[in-house]
Amino acid sequence: MHLVTTGGGLRLDQLLPASGHVYVARLNGQDMADEMSTFENFYSSLRFPEYFGWNWDAFYDCLRDLQWLSADCHILIIDSADSALRQDSAARTELFRSLWRAGKRWSYTKRPEGVTLSRFSVVLSCDQESASNLARDLRQFQNQ
Repeated sequence: MHLVTTGGGLRLDQLLPASGHVYVARLNGQDMADEMSTFENFYSSLRFPEYFGWNWDAFYDCLRDLQWLSADCHILIIDSADSALRQDSAARTELFRSLWRAGKRWSYTKRPEGVTLSRFSVVLSCDQESASNLARDLRQFQNQ
């Protein structure tokens, strides 16, 4: 999982793999005011299958699978990530925990020698003022 700030030093194109079929989904945290809108955004952007269960367990299951997207790498960019589920701390925790766990699971996927980018990368983008708070929120998942 990567945290970048708007106008920061790291450009998003630096996180893209050099080659291969890449599926990029770009979402906006401002469009994720509640659980249902969050699920709807991911459902449409990542083309979740019809059997998606519209709950956090099903959300994580879909993130760790993504077999319906024929791609070598999957990159998920969430602009204004600090705005996602801002009014629902339990759901916000579930969102970031699911993204963290999925990224961790994908990082254990066997990849060719020399490839350093995970097959599933999450890029959280926010403004400079929000970055430290978002980073603090994410630290709780580092040892899970």
